[in-house]
Amino acid sequence: MTSIYRKYRPRTFAEMVGQNHIKLTLQNELEKDSVSHAYLFCGPRGLGKTTTARLLGKAVNCERRKKGESEPCNQCASCLKINEGKALDMIEIDAASHTGVDNVRENIIENVRFSPSGAKFKVFIIDEVHMLSISAFNALLKTLEEPPAQVIFILCTTEIHKVPETIISRCQRFDFKKVGAVETIKRLKKIAQAEKVKIDDDVFEII
Repeated sequence: MTSIYRKYRPRTFAEMVGQNHIKLTLQNELEKDSVSHAYLFCGPRGLGKTTTARLLGKAVNCERRKKGESEPCNQCASCLKINEGKALDMIEIDAASHTGVDNVRENIIENVRFSPSGAKFKVFIIDEVHMLSISAFNALLKTLEEPPAQVIFILCTTEIHKVPETIISRCQRFDFKKVGAVETIKRLKKIAQAEKVKIDDDVFEII
């Protein structure tokens, strides 16, 4: 059985709740085909950093997205593989479990040398990037300084103060903000309605 949060995780930018400043900027870059090679998503847990990273990775590799468009189709082979978590060119790394320089060399440095297996871009999403060791950051820095044309890095962190300035300066930074109560309640009501669950308004207010 699919969990609720997975079932209703945004699959398009239009489905995202909040973070409009980030959403509009990314969509504009996609429409103009001017996507950066390194992004840094910052902010507390639960604000959609990883979800946005996956959306961006899906959009850049969508086989049906036309020039001037920003939304992934969620129907082509690339989109479907990403939605199912089976895309070989979408590499997600938990830096909290792979902190050392050897992990960075094996999972990233060696990997970027190879062209994408089928997609336009090879997308690396590094969660909790602040957990990397200094030597690991130094190894990553060399790749960020001269990134291959077919590679996009999306670094996510809840503790930006632990990320070296040399890394920050080479990324396009986005700060995720807490989503307002009105937007949150609106989304929760829509999910409850879809699940055919009746919830009183005062319960939503408590949440």
